[in-house]
Amino acid sequence: MLINCVAYREGRKLADIELREIHTYLAQPGAFVWVALHEPTEAELATMQEEFDLHELAVEDASHGHPEVARPKIEEYGDALFVVLNTAEFTPTDEIKVGELGVFVGRNYVLSVRRRTGRGFRDVRARAEREPELLKHGSGYVLYALMDAVVDRYFPVLDAVEAELENIEEQLFVGDDPRKSIEALYYVKQELTTLKHATGPLLEYTGKLFGGRVPQICAGLGEYFRDVYDHLMRINQSIDAARDTVTTAIQVNLAMVQVSESEVTKRLAAYAALVAVPTMIVGVYGMNFEHLPELKWTLGYPLVMGIIVAIDAVLFRRFRKAGWL
Repeated sequence: MLINCVAYREGRKLADIELREIHTYLAQPGAFVWVALHEPTEAELATMQEEFDLHELAVEDASHGHPEVARPKIEEYGDALFVVLNTAEFTPTDEIKVGELGVFVGRNYVLSVRRRTGRGFRDVRARAEREPELLKHGSGYVLYALMDAVVDRYFPVLDAVEAELENIEEQLFVGDDPRKSIEALYYVKQELTTLKHATGPLLEYTGKLFGGRVPQICAGLGEYFRDVYDHLMRINQSIDAARDTVTTAIQVNLAMVQVSESEVTKRLAAYAALVAVPTMIVGVYGMNFEHLPELKWTLGYPLVMGIIVAIDAVLFRRFRKAGWL
């Protein structure tokens, strides 16, 4: 579906144009066209490929023939770039949904293809149009603006995951169900891994847009792409720190479970010892021997009972002092 098709020149918006008019504006000096598509059909992509002379491999990557979200990357095709970004947003059920934004960037065009994500980039277009001095840089600046928007949208998602982690940590020592805490921690770890898959590869590729051999389209915008790189660095460091925290929390939780099980084992052992004393003594008198002197003694029964109580009392006191009971 076509979202926008706009022509610009010298940082100023010329007009909203029809797809059939694209080639007219591409031929004008200093002008470039910015087209935004959402869940495009094969026919729409074929039209864009013809208009902008897109490389067939890049178009194949941007098609909906892939069931999974593509890995972030930046590829060069001659003087053009093809950039794949992963978007992250929450679903109504508070699950992280990863989408895909494919950006074709040429000297006089930008084509963005959005898939599996609900939030669009109208605010990015509005921001670019409010900054004509920067928009004069052309398609390279549009690429920066889109990348910056995608990266900035990672922050609230990461903040929400970190808040969830802090809440789980607070419940570790007061919760009654350790298994529930471990399941919650593994879910947070899965969310962090999802974010890491989106931000990790992009960090590596973004570094190539401002250092070393920079693509011609991005020339003169090094400081802007460096800013994106810095944001990605912060996000990745936060993700790594949160993942370490999750691992530590899981280990602490498992240690608490082991301590709890050890306490139960000690209690059971102490009670078993208390039961073993009378069992051993009365077992002697249950062997049915004919000659047991105590059987004819009047004080035999109370004496045996007293010995059992005394021994158990001593054991109970020792176990209580040792913290087993």
